[in-house]
Amino acid sequence: MERKRIEWDGRVALVTGASSGIGLAVTQALVRRGARVAMVARSRERLDEAVHDLGSDRVAAFPLDVCDRVALVKLPERVVDRFGRLDCVVQSAGVNHRGAVAERTIEELGGILDANLVAPVLLTRVALPFLKPGGAIVNIASLAGKVPIRDEATYSASKAGLRAFGRALGEELRGSGLTVTTVCPGPVDTGFLGDARDVPPIVFSQPMSSAASVADAVLASIESARGEVDIPHLSGKLATLGYLAPALFSALRPVLERRGARNKARFMSGEPGRRRTS
Repeated sequence: MERKRIEWDGRVALVTGASSGIGLAVTQALVRRGARVAMVARSRERLDEAVHDLGSDRVAAFPLDVCDRVALVKLPERVVDRFGRLDCVVQSAGVNHRGAVAERTIEELGGILDANLVAPVLLTRVALPFLKPGGAIVNIASLAGKVPIRDEATYSASKAGLRAFGRALGEELRGSGLTVTTVCPGPVDTGFLGDARDVPPIVFSQPMSSAASVADAVLASIESARGEVDIPHLSGKLATLGYLAPALFSALRPVLERRGARNKARFMSGEPGRRRTS
């Protein structure tokens, strides 16, 4: 990726899901570069702890459930009132409830769609009037948005929708000076994985990324104005193949699932050699 120099010092970013995982790693990376960050997450306690650990006056906590539409639409204005401007929105908050659709409740399925798709669309809409040329919107989607995963049907649908939203929005904003990027990680070694026993084996067929590596990709995508970034790169190529040639991917699926089952067993045992990209 060809990167341009961005002077982060003084810039203001709004990061959702910022108390842990990818959102926290993005916040840490931004703060190291001199940016100020509005950290958004549901749990006030966890958010306050994250702010305390960062030990910087360049961060502020905004406890908020992104599914609360009344609070969400007021968020960008609150951030501007606190920091004086808004330059970047990174949408990392997400929800997943694994299992067959028939086994999940209406509330669980609706919660996935609300957090992963509806909230990013609405937050983008209310943030746009505050973003100036040079600003950026980054949505954290998933490779599951390219290749739908069994027992994660609604999650896959939400991330596919987020990818479509980002691509279309990028076209709408062409020439505005704003960039829209969709970052699509494969498996990431964070608490979002939940109980590994419930994760489909095919997820583990790809190298495990760290939250820090995804955060680096987020900042690189802003600096390169890339429309979409896959992590790891080769896993993205495989997912694109599956997206374009579903019959071929179906033929490869048993091989990937066997490899994933082996990797999953190593991951659950805590084996030091488990596959991970730094």
